[in-house]
Amino acid sequence: MRNSSPVLRSGLTVAAAALPLALAAMPAAAGPGISVSTTGNTVSVTTSACTQINGSWGTASLLTSSQGSFAQGRQVTLSGTSTSQSAAWSSVSAGTYTVIVICSDGTTAGTQSVVVSPSPSPTATRSPSPSASPSRGVMGGSGGSATDYGTVTLVAGGTLVGAGLFGTAWYLRRRNKPYRF
Repeated sequence: MRNSSPVLRSGLTVAAAALPLALAAMPAAAGPGISVSTTGNTVSVTTSACTQINGSWGTASLLTSSQGSFAQGRQVTLSGTSTSQSAAWSSVSAGTYTVIVICSDGTTAGTQSVVVSPSPSPTATRSPSPSASPSRGVMGGSGGSATDYGTVTLVAGGTLVGAGLFGTAWYLRRRNKPYRF
């Protein structure tokens, strides 16, 4: 019988050694914090860390790289509910910004940098040119045929189909008869 306990112990040792490495590789989740996003030239921030005091959730500030304090940035009052508060800035020019959210109780909900990409300049787009359509279309009822057949062609085709049916019936009738000597 094989003793598997050393293998088991070495497997647990490897797993225990790998756990700190796996935890270090994952991004740290520092509580509720803030979430900043950009759409075009609009920057928005969302948080769930603030509580409402005297009807106010708090204030968010958008700072350029040359601004150093909360008071120097573009400030917006947070709005929302007890589960989510948000603020947004529109007409933000391209560049790197820092968003800071301070709750109404004076605590900082979070700070995060964001890059606003330059909006693409509008270009004149050409409208697609109309393409010529077929004069009669596909003629779906005629099996996709685009040729109109005359009476002679139709009679000749009907004769061939009739001859084929007659030949098939004659062959099957002769086949059922027993051979006579």
